[in-house]
Amino acid sequence: MDIVIAGAGAVGTHLSRWLSGESHNISLVDQDQERLANLDNSIDVITIAGEVTDYKVLLKAKIASADLFISVTSSEEANILSAIYAKKLGAKKTIARISQMQYLTDTETLNLHELGIDELISPESLAAREVRHLVKANAATESIEFENGKITLLGLDVEKDASIAGMSLQEIAARYPVRNYVMVALKRDHETIIPQGHTVIEAGDHLYMITHAEGMEEVLEITGRKKIQVSTIIIMGGSRTGRHLARKLSKDFHVKLIEQDPEKSREIAADFPDTLVLNFDGTDVEKLDEEGISTTDVFVAATGNSETNILSCLVAKDRGVKKTIAMVENIEYQTLSHNIGIDSLINKKLAAANFIYRYIRRGDFVALSTIHGLDAEVMEYKVDNNCKVTRKKIKDLGLPRGALIGGVIRNNKGMIPTGNFEIEMGDRVVVFAKSNCAKKLSRYFN
Repeated sequence: MDIVIAGAGAVGTHLSRWLSGESHNISLVDQDQERLANLDNSIDVITIAGEVTDYKVLLKAKIASADLFISVTSSEEANILSAIYAKKLGAKKTIARISQMQYLTDTETLNLHELGIDELISPESLAAREVRHLVKANAATESIEFENGKITLLGLDVEKDASIAGMSLQEIAARYPVRNYVMVALKRDHETIIPQGHTVIEAGDHLYMITHAEGMEEVLEITGRKKIQVSTIIIMGGSRTGRHLARKLSKDFHVKLIEQDPEKSREIAADFPDTLVLNFDGTDVEKLDEEGISTTDVFVAATGNSETNILSCLVAKDRGVKKTIAMVENIEYQTLSHNIGIDSLINKKLAAANFIYRYIRRGDFVALSTIHGLDAEVMEYKVDNNCKVTRKKIKDLGLPRGALIGGVIRNNKGMIPTGNFEIEMGDRVVVFAKSNCAKKLSRYFN
């Protein structure tokens, strides 16, 4: 594909690295020449310096023949305007990053699709959706759902008292002959391991497991994790992400939102009547104690400062909060959560990049997710009558090394297949694969 990306910030850079590695032709537009010069030496892209809203710059980027235009600058106005220009100049599809909630909630009044923007993405809304998934699967540090939770991939730490600690996969299979899960990967000391029969699970390992709704409790039990009964949630920070969270979570939980700015507090309270808005500095430990932080089930730090969010979550954890989630701006922070005592770190820019990546590749499958820190992808395929996977048992398919089928959704029910399982037409199949063999899977499902 010929793809033009406007904005060489974190989202644009991340996308450029992913997509250029898949042999797409990428043109990257940004007004910061120094930033482009640095990227030009490390990524196989064509860099073009200039304003993304300057149609002459867009013409220089060959927008007329572009299959896709993605505008992800830090300016919402520039993103919307450049996407409209790009469509008018010939781009087949356009994506614009937005931040204002009303573009997503009031689509009848503010219908940007009519102006030529095919997809709107809000990093704040996507980050809030990730938090909601984590609250639902609250013993996990990562959660990716397929078909509304019929099949779920969970990231979980193995506790010291876990029943599988010190056991190989062969020993686990012998002890638990009927299993409602598949272990697809584990992370140990920054190393990603695709487990085999002889692989021994150790306390402290970070396991990635695919299961269905009925297998959740079993997965938690063997890893030594305990599901939290969530009723109260504190959100620190009335940022756009904090507001999206309040809107999503206050429907099901008792939510308190802490905002230091008095005027912003009043505004949020008026917009979200189901949320209790508190006006004080969220780093004030004494105030947090007064508001009952020790009896809070989930604490989410969503201010605009990553360090403040991390430190506040550490304080909350020290006060007895069962689950802590911090929003961070630096993508490299993502790997720290397991080491510093915070349950989950979420980066809204990475969430946005993931969403666009899935959008670009969705022609190959129904859904795709990448897992930060793992060189792997999780894909959902819809099976038709001509697929190779319907002709043999799973164990006889000869799938590429580093790929495995972790779940099947049939007749609206999630199933964990064994090697003797036979896939049928109409099934939806969830496949875990290392990135170097993910592309090879398409021929099995086409």
